[in-house]
Amino acid sequence: MPKGTVDPDRALRISRAALEVVGERGVEGLTHRAVAAAAGVPLGSTTYHFKDLDDLLVAAIVEAKRATDAELFAWNDALHRDGGELPTALASYVLDMLVHHWGRTVVEIELYMAALRRPRLLELSQEWDEGLRSVLEQHTDPESAKILAMTVDGVLVRAMIHGKPTQAELESIFRRVAG
Repeated sequence: MPKGTVDPDRALRISRAALEVVGERGVEGLTHRAVAAAAGVPLGSTTYHFKDLDDLLVAAIVEAKRATDAELFAWNDALHRDGGELPTALASYVLDMLVHHWGRTVVEIELYMAALRRPRLLELSQEWDEGLRSVLEQHTDPESAKILAMTVDGVLVRAMIHGKPTQAELESIFRRVAG
């Protein structure tokens, strides 16, 4: 792009590239240089839009949240439309995350956990976490929704270590938790 040309999508491309770099290298592999290369922009553009690495991590979380929120809302609409049973539908949703979106799920868990050591990310991670609970509250009481959302978090982290559960295992877990 010629010098001086307005590029209104540059910050968004950089944000998406930050998410891509975390996916390839992990949170600890995130650098302005790597993001600039992935976004196809000069290094100065990344530091212009995002002054430090935490700013890039914030951008990556916002992008990841945008994607997961869209899928979560689509799942919720389908559950409302089809009238399915919550434990079965939730098991299918989680299994889809683990089977068809494994790489992205790993990145999302890594970004989510980065908030443990980066206070600026904590509020964003909490907002991200509230999305599932809010959707589940449309299908059950608030306390059950909270417990189910916490269970989903545990299932996802456990799957990273122990492997993916089956649909039947997930349904059993969610039925028991939902009461």
